This record gives sequence, C-alpha cells and structure tokens, in this order.
Amino acid sequence: MRPFVDTNVLVYANDPADKGKQRIARETLRAHAEDLVLSAQVLSELFVVLTRPLGLAMGIEDARAIVQELRRFPVVPVDELLVLDAIEVSTQARISHWDGLIIAAARAGGCDSVLTEDLAPDAVIAGVRIENPFAT
Repeated sequence: MRPFVDTNVLVYANDPADKGKQRIARETLRAHAEDLVLSAQVLSELFVVLTRPLGLAMGIEDARAIVQELRRFPVVPVDELLVLDAIEVSTQARISHWDGLIIAAARAGGCDSVLTEDLAPDAVIAGVRIENPFAT
C-alpha cells in the first residue's frame, strides 16, 4: 500500500489548536513514513495555510522549513497532463477540480489510497480508495 497524503492531514499535524487531530495526523504520518507520496499542489496549499493570518499564522521561515522537510517524500509535479486527468476525474466523480487534482496526483504517484478528511471515507474514486484517518 502506498498512500497519498492530502493537505489537511499535514495541516493538522502542525496545528496545536486541536490536540486530538494533531495526534492522529502525526501518528498517521509516522505509520506511513516510508511510503507517503504528496504533490506540488499539497506543498503549496500547506505553505499558504501555515502562513496566512487566518490559518496558523506561522512565520515564513518556519513554514518553508516544513515544506523543505516534506520534500524527502516523492512529490508529484503538477503539469498540463495532470490537470487534464484531474478534469476527467472531477467531471466523472462530480467532485471539485482541486479534489480531482489530488486523486489524479495519487494515481500518477502510484498510490492506491488518499489520506484525507475532505472526501467520503471508503469511497473509491478513479481506482483510488479514500481513507479518513480522523473518522471514528
């Protein structure tokens, strides 16, 4: 199993406001530390959430260090072919384009699942299983 990690899991791992979700996110990342995949989209979204005033309001250098550390995992680039695949996925599955881009990136990264809070848990979209680590 090779999971793709969505932005929200990484945000919770760095957000002390919800200790329960932070613990689950960190445990999830540790459990998959050898095989996680993410995308350039995820890194960009994470940086924005970490640094924006209504997000975690983290300093730019601290946020940059987190993004830099995450580069140790395989990162799927977002290019025109991935965007076209995302259009197909989002249209067929009737999900947002951004969620379609996550699914398309997971497929491009050879992943069989996406760890996320944003989609229906246990659903299979374009051959990729959705897993919500926060579902109880």
